[in-house]
Amino acid sequence: MTATSQAPVARAQGPRPDFRTRLQEWIPKLVLSPSVALIFVFVYGFILFTLYLSFTDSRILPSYGWVGFENYDKLFRLSHWTISVTNLAIFASLYIVICTLVGLFLAIFLDQKIKGEGFIRPIYLYPMALSFIVTGTAWKWLLDPGIGLENTMHLWGWTSFQFDWIKNRDYAIYTVVLAAVWQSSGFTMAMFLAGLRGIDNEILKAAQMDGASNWQLYRRIIIPQLRPAFLSAFVILSHLAIKSYDLVIALTGGGPGRATELPATFMYSYTFTRNQMGIGASSAVIMLMTIAAIMVPYLYAELKERK
Repeated sequence: MTATSQAPVARAQGPRPDFRTRLQEWIPKLVLSPSVALIFVFVYGFILFTLYLSFTDSRILPSYGWVGFENYDKLFRLSHWTISVTNLAIFASLYIVICTLVGLFLAIFLDQKIKGEGFIRPIYLYPMALSFIVTGTAWKWLLDPGIGLENTMHLWGWTSFQFDWIKNRDYAIYTVVLAAVWQSSGFTMAMFLAGLRGIDNEILKAAQMDGASNWQLYRRIIIPQLRPAFLSAFVILSHLAIKSYDLVIALTGGGPGRATELPATFMYSYTFTRNQMGIGASSAVIMLMTIAAIMVPYLYAELKERK
């Protein structure tokens, strides 16, 4: 009786995998394990270390004198930090809105099955292949009144033309917006174009048969179905805006004065130039919390939708 009852169990378990099968299963894990370990140490480890430094009296070098929330209190009383946050609000809002609108317009334009789409699409995407350093340097040359667009217009005889935003405290932040939008619009276009190509044509044909105009198709059917693309674009662009550093440094250097100072440049300045590592670390933690406040709800919504 006992032998009879154990036989089906043995057959259900099946033969044990041989050494070659087990090796094939473990090789990917062994190959990826060094990368995973490095990520944990140099990403999450340093995040925790930065969090700890924000509660210490670190200055030119890390220190371990605990000061609690003193650095955060000093941070929010600094006019320098207030200016950088205000500039970020202006830059991020314009950058996200304009990139989204331009990307959506370009995607709709390319979705009309125009001739030469294969040639036009890479042109729109090309700026994204450039680093922000290259973009900032190129736009600095273009916007510099002495050698750029304004000088060219003067050489062509339009002597009254003036475009000195990059030197003007009131308009310098908008030059950063221009450069950033130029670089990222192609990326948002690609996201929206993928969303447009994924919409079921049968739904659109049925709506057209019911007498829907093109405007009604886009307003009531197409654009609502692009909600995932809108959400993804918002999250990615928000992340890029919050951590913007190299574009600002290459284009304006944070100036004139502090007109284009952003939290990322503030963090670098206070950590490595002003020797206020504790305050710099606290600003980095605030940036991380802002990004997390955007990313966590997005990831939660994605996971919930998949379940």
